[in-house]
Amino acid sequence: MVRISRRSVLTGIGGAGALSLTGSPVAGRGSTVQGREIMLGILQPESGDLGELGGPIADGAELPAIQLADEGSPFDVMVQREDTQTLSETGISAAQSLVDAGFPMFTGAAASDVTIPVAQEVAVPNQVVMTSPASTSPDITDIDDDDFVFRTAPSDALQGEVIAELAFDDRGFESAATFALNDAYGQALAGVFEETFEELGGTITASEAFEPEQPSYTSALQSALAGDPDFLLVIAFPVSGVQIFRDFYADFDPELPVIVTDGLIEEDLPDQVDNPMDNVLGTAPAAAGPEVEVFDELYENEFGRAPGVFNAQAYDASAVMILANARAGENDGPAVRDEMRAVANPNGETVGPSNLAEAVDLAEAGEEITYEGASSAVEFDDNGDPQAAVFDIFDFENFELNVDEQIEFGGGAQ
Repeated sequence: MVRISRRSVLTGIGGAGALSLTGSPVAGRGSTVQGREIMLGILQPESGDLGELGGPIADGAELPAIQLADEGSPFDVMVQREDTQTLSETGISAAQSLVDAGFPMFTGAAASDVTIPVAQEVAVPNQVVMTSPASTSPDITDIDDDDFVFRTAPSDALQGEVIAELAFDDRGFESAATFALNDAYGQALAGVFEETFEELGGTITASEAFEPEQPSYTSALQSALAGDPDFLLVIAFPVSGVQIFRDFYADFDPELPVIVTDGLIEEDLPDQVDNPMDNVLGTAPAAAGPEVEVFDELYENEFGRAPGVFNAQAYDASAVMILANARAGENDGPAVRDEMRAVANPNGETVGPSNLAEAVDLAEAGEEITYEGASSAVEFDDNGDPQAAVFDIFDFENFELNVDEQIEFGGGAQ
């Protein structure tokens, strides 16, 4: 594990807005040169419990197509955005719409509880590549997917360890209670944290699961906090998180330390809760790739706001699939799958957001390339997971969300 000292104030996280209508195919904007069409689906939660984060993630996923069109690439990238509504059944239906329309690949989903059934019921049976920029459940690693499922977000097998070490080693907390969403994301992450925290010498006083978007969480919070833990770990999405923290500050010790995970790294959360949330820390996969500054500028210029959590991972997911499609020479799922590591893992000339149009040309010509992106170097292991990851450590202070430091796992980090 490597620590990287950092302090900055984030702006623009959680901004709303979708560039194209959900479900409407949009050909590459501004391209006047006719070339082969590359079909890219985007499957993200633009409404529902994760909607405040999902819209900007979907924008990040669409940005490579916009960029290529603006730069005059001969490749016409057709994009179709579908809204999962943060619901598994809706996600399955939306993914099937993309398959029925002939899309060989899509960037999604976000919630692990959507990604897993979409993979099992739609992507894998129909031999379509899916790359999630935000699903972090460890359960995704072991899906029987015939290598059609990738992700640019790291597994919570790493994030759980980060939280445990942050709490026990750095903050000196000896006991913890977990308050986690009752789905694949919440329960898997809570499980990894609890196991690691106990291995370090800590005690788990309670493990409380909750359902999303409930009118009150007071009773569930009372059960979670009955053992008087040193801190509370909350694993939730924004809509539920607002109610959770309103109830917490109304009825419980407002100075009790709380740690939240990536699903609640949302700049407007304190304003919605109407509390500065000075007692809250957070963790989330960082955007720490070699070309993150290039991506940040592209995103701000296009959408008028700074990118937020998982936006860089979404850009990289789409960019790698576009390159794999160009190298494959056809809109065919198995052909795209077979080129994913060829364009991402160390093989040849380094490419990235700064020269994406050139990279697509090189891929189409069969040249050896290595994509290094905004979120990371984007090197896939045998399971389609990132080889290494960097995590941001946040705090909420006086209604602002700040990055205190970064922690690197994998890729030779100790």
